[in-house]
Amino acid sequence: MSTEASSYTTSDLSRKSGDIIAEALRRPVTITQRNKPRLVILNIEDYQKLLKRSDIRSVGTAETMPDDLLSEFESAVEAYAREDESSRS
Repeated sequence: MSTEASSYTTSDLSRKSGDIIAEALRRPVTITQRNKPRLVILNIEDYQKLLKRSDIRSVGTAETMPDDLLSEFESAVEAYAREDESSRS
C-alpha cells in the first residue's frame, strides 16, 4: 500500500470524479474541503489490509504477544517499579 496520497478538493471530486477514482485504484487519494483533509478514497485491497491490521491490534494477551514486545513491556514495568520504589525512599 502506497503511503503517498494525492490530494483533491471537493470541487475537483464533482468535476473529475472519473480521474480521481482511476487514481484511487492505484494509491490513496485525499479529498479536502476548505483546505482541510476530509476524506480518503482508497482501493478495496488497501482498505481490507487496514481492516485486517486493526483486527490484529484490537485483541491480545501477554501469551500472544511477540517475545520481543513482551520483553520490552516487562522491562518498562520493571523500570517503573524501580522508580516507584526509589521515590518512596
